[in-house]
Amino acid sequence: MASYNLKPVKVPTVKTKYRTIKTPIPVPESLPIFKALTNSEPRSMQGQPPIVWHSADNFTVSDKWGNRWLDWSSCVLVSNAGHGNKAIKDAIIAKVKQGLLSTYVFVHEDRVKLTKALQKLSPDPSNYHVFLLSTGSEATENCIKLSKTYALEKYGPRKKYFITFDGAFHGRTMGAQLAGGLESQKKWIGARDPSFVQVPFPDGYRNTDTSFDVFLASLKKQGVRPTDIAGVMSETYQGIGPNFMSAEYAQRLEAFCRKYDIVLIMDEVQAGFGRTGKMFAFQHYKITPDLIACGKGITSSLPLAAVIGRKDIMGLYAPGSMTSTHSASPLCVAAALANLKLYNKLKLVQNAAAMGKILIPALHKIQQKHPDRLGCVFGKGLVAGMLAVKPGTKNPDPETAVAINVRCFQKGLLMFAPVGSGGECIKIAPPLTITKEALKEGISVLNEAVEEELGS
Repeated sequence: MASYNLKPVKVPTVKTKYRTIKTPIPVPESLPIFKALTNSEPRSMQGQPPIVWHSADNFTVSDKWGNRWLDWSSCVLVSNAGHGNKAIKDAIIAKVKQGLLSTYVFVHEDRVKLTKALQKLSPDPSNYHVFLLSTGSEATENCIKLSKTYALEKYGPRKKYFITFDGAFHGRTMGAQLAGGLESQKKWIGARDPSFVQVPFPDGYRNTDTSFDVFLASLKKQGVRPTDIAGVMSETYQGIGPNFMSAEYAQRLEAFCRKYDIVLIMDEVQAGFGRTGKMFAFQHYKITPDLIACGKGITSSLPLAAVIGRKDIMGLYAPGSMTSTHSASPLCVAAALANLKLYNKLKLVQNAAAMGKILIPALHKIQQKHPDRLGCVFGKGLVAGMLAVKPGTKNPDPETAVAINVRCFQKGLLMFAPVGSGGECIKIAPPLTITKEALKEGISVLNEAVEEELGS
């Protein structure tokens, strides 16, 4: 877990087009706010760089003491269309003025518009339905529920196993963490449901054997027969990296699922809505999932999630038996509709692809200067990760990852706390609106921070 010192440090002043640092960091006047929070909320809410957000605009974030950061966090892959986009704000304000703040699952017109718009983004609009929810965890939970229900009703109780990958993160709720591949997040559960099974993820770095044979061998070793599998779920890229599987592996996984009538689920909560230079990241693999879990960038702002899936699977539950209190919340739906229009107007998917051609090679160049301390770079489009490792090994070095993160923060480049199974991954995820000029400035700052921490 990241640890940030709340003792203010006098740092060099910064004044550029996108960054302003004019006070010690963290800001001394902000400390009472952090102290008050320790008295009113659990410590689990701590652990991010000590900035008190006051306003945010496009790809910058400001406090109220005159500091401004170039944002490489996007609120953890949420603000794809930039912070505070006027079109999204106007849509939310218009809905407030209309007087429609909540509807439960009673129908409102925008719900029809959004489900149809998302349906059009599916692999086959004539064969996919859309179920709107509030969070990514809700989306993955429903994918688990639907795949197990499909298998139970069609084949009976023997077809029960749900397969996911080591290192996977699918959310914070119980089912999502049972499906997740991070052991540290499951200790609280106690007795496990043995139908949840993990296999190695073919990241090509820690798991160098990326053949699909490893998947099959792992199932066999754990006593799981393919005919007894209800569903397979994978993040399209693993958020701890971002770790990608190869297209060949994904295609063999799809063929395996088709052979045994297994529901194939792609968790696009982080990866969807243009982040990797495709609207959905699974499109890089040229596969067709049965269920797609969505969230985060779906609104670039307010909480909304969705499951997009085959009609025969989505239709398993009777009216009123698969709902959520804030499904299709009017404000969130209005934000999502405005957001989707921006994807066309601002060409966000195309920009992510173009900026990725600048970002990823630049990160490799930084990593190659320090191969014994920066183990590798993963990335595609506008999501990337650089792994800090102990010298000459692949062992996580979370202290170095945090130190680089802090130096960037002090220079006006904001990232969320390092992630990864050992806290070693310096994660990069700017809004998809970022310009070439701003991106290159951020890369320059990161390079400075690395050189200062690791030496030139």
